Amino acid sequence: MSILLELILDSAEGAFLEVGAFVGAVLLLFGYVNYRKSGSFIATIQNSKKWQPVIGALLGLTPGCGGAIFVMPLFFKKAVTFGTVVATLIATMGDSAFVIIASHPIQYLIISLLSFFVAIITGYIVDMTGLGNSILKKYDERKLKKDKVDALHTNLDHSMQQYECGKHGSCESPVINHIGHEEGDEIDLLLHHKLKGHQHPDTFGYRFTHNAFYLYWGFIAVGLVLGVMQLFQIEINEWSIPNLGLIFGGLGTVFSIIMMIMAKKFLGDDTHEETELKVMSLKETFIHNAQDTAFVVTWVFVGFLAYEMMILLMGGGDYAVGEATIETLLLATGILSIIIGASIGLIPGCGPQIIFVTLFTRGLVPFAALFANAVSQDGDALLPLIAIDRRSAIWATVISTIPAIIFGLIIYWFEINTGLGNIFLTTLDQFKAFLF
Repeated sequence: MSILLELILDSAEGAFLEVGAFVGAVLLLFGYVNYRKSGSFIATIQNSKKWQPVIGALLGLTPGCGGAIFVMPLFFKKAVTFGTVVATLIATMGDSAFVIIASHPIQYLIISLLSFFVAIITGYIVDMTGLGNSILKKYDERKLKKDKVDALHTNLDHSMQQYECGKHGSCESPVINHIGHEEGDEIDLLLHHKLKGHQHPDTFGYRFTHNAFYLYWGFIAVGLVLGVMQLFQIEINEWSIPNLGLIFGGLGTVFSIIMMIMAKKFLGDDTHEETELKVMSLKETFIHNAQDTAFVVTWVFVGFLAYEMMILLMGGGDYAVGEATIETLLLATGILSIIIGASIGLIPGCGPQIIFVTLFTRGLVPFAALFANAVSQDGDALLPLIAIDRRSAIWATVISTIPAIIFGLIIYWFEINTGLGNIFLTTLDQFKAFLF
């Protein structure tokens, strides 16, 4: 029991101080950029028909799912091509990008560069096939007539959207300003009423997350200081306050789990509606980015703990034996790990992807498998696509999996047979040694 407790505490400390605090800082930075620039990004992609797959890939590269989520409805408004949707989804890593940025920045840059080119190439190829026109034709045949949509929209409850607009006073209309679609269209019915949006203001979860975020960002700020100290090889657990890192990291992870539960975010952490709220208000950006950070920390903790438990079990209680067994297993299943990485990428949402990336940070997954997962996964951006038209979502996720496996195998060959593998195997410790 003492070994299990030690593993839980160590995993909690690592999740919050090694990853979570840095994720929070990066997420807040990109959240502010998204708040300031999302509208102009969408206007740019709509007005640049020739370069849409390129711009879509750039939006997908933005850590998190904000940019990618906004692109999805544009396809059904005939504002972007299906190749642009595919390019955006291939380039996005969702919230798992924050984990890589915080722990392995070199690998993140390599993945971003490679996936950017793969996304563009695949996007233009898809547009050459005419698949998008076929999907839109069938979608137009199924979608509701305008009078039916108007009747349904009139009878729906808009009190939550009106509440948010009244609270922030920044809406041009009585409800939330929409990006990628208009108020009262069929997409509005699907994304703001049938798909899970934000919580009702009367719920305890809403009140908790919309007040506790101040304290949570305080935890992140202190955790960031402690995390930076660890980067400089300062033993914070041996300070005048015994086990300071262990205690604070554990509390931070517990706080994160509570925040995630209160926000009711488990597999996915971002919806189209919440992303619009972030753009509408800087305060909403702080609130929802706190929830996003808590979501990432919780899943990283699960990943760290799963890794530690796996080693302990495979070693029959002997940690050293477990590590040796894992290394032997990795050598035997290198190519299979690429298929596994791409297959996990098929799962909508960010939770499973964060666990897979977390296992990479612990050396359990080769770089090629990480790349295959990064290309295959669509993060939370696939959820609005599923809500609007499942057929297009299936096509998009299947198409993105093909280059994931192909290029994953190519990269794996380079890892095994050439010196380029050393680039992919650069560790955070080597990076820190170079800096410090």
